[in-house]
Amino acid sequence: MQEHLLNKRNKAIGHLLFWAASILFLCFIFFIYSREFDLKTLAKAVTINAGFGIAVYFNLYILIPRFLTRKQYIYYLFWLVVLISISSLILQALIVYPLRLFLEVSEQLTSISSETHSAFFFATLFYVGITTFLKLFKDWLSLQDINYKLAKTEKEKLEAELKSLKGQLNPHFLFNSLNNIYSLALIQSEKVPDLILRLSDLMRHIIYDSKDNFIALQKEIEFVDNFIALQKIRITENTSINYTKPSSVPSAYIAPLLFEPFIDNAFKHGLPGTETDLIAISFEIEDDWLSFRLENNYSNEENTNTKNSGIGIANVKQRLEHLYKPGEYHLQIERANDKHSVLLQLKLKTNGN
Repeated sequence: MQEHLLNKRNKAIGHLLFWAASILFLCFIFFIYSREFDLKTLAKAVTINAGFGIAVYFNLYILIPRFLTRKQYIYYLFWLVVLISISSLILQALIVYPLRLFLEVSEQLTSISSETHSAFFFATLFYVGITTFLKLFKDWLSLQDINYKLAKTEKEKLEAELKSLKGQLNPHFLFNSLNNIYSLALIQSEKVPDLILRLSDLMRHIIYDSKDNFIALQKEIEFVDNFIALQKIRITENTSINYTKPSSVPSAYIAPLLFEPFIDNAFKHGLPGTETDLIAISFEIEDDWLSFRLENNYSNEENTNTKNSGIGIANVKQRLEHLYKPGEYHLQIERANDKHSVLLQLKLKTNGN
């Protein structure tokens, strides 16, 4: 409320300063012409500015909102010409008849003429044009401010969604991984030290590395390596896991944690327990594009009410829309012939900004 009142006060002060400057300018012009300055000079300047003001405010508060902002340009131009013509005629009539003797105007203003009307018309048009430009410029600045605030809000929302995604990953996956590592430790498995190190790297990536909108591609692929290694602990031996990645990774950047929901879904809900259980994951890089492919089998009889997985994938889609421009990514998810497949293609970024 206070901000609104402050804006109205600043607006009123701005208008007063504008007309004060205009009156002083006309007084200066009259002084140059007549070499004298008195109350009548000031009265002439105020009267002429009053005529300009009629056209200016009628245009600002009626014509522009009713026609220009609605893109009815022909109607706007028509009524603008009518407005300026009437305003100029009224101003000329006031000076010629009731105010002529008081203002001591020149001989040119002792009667209504087309020359005088044209002069007032174009002078009024100049004022209307200047004030229209100022209003449109002010509206443009306001729009830019609104867009900035919306973009800031979207960024904050995106960061909150990313934190939510981390929260979905942390508890259950961490507890399951620790339990599985504990089971291996009981039998003194040689895999335990490596798995603990992978789990540590994975949690560091989630908590620290992924806080930025874009991170190094190498770090994200290393995260996928660790994630898959820890997921393998809880699957049966007859499950086939095919994972391929480039031998060398370029110095490029992508949004973090885009692949985890799809991989997590494949291990959680894509293994029906048959002898042909399969998960195939691959990364391919061609020019400045990264292609992520995932395929796994599933059973139609399986309960597909996977609310949490749906949230994770919806989160990925929203982040893709916010962080990448149209044409910089492609996501395709299909289910056919007991196969679930995902194709995510991303244009690689040259920096993390």
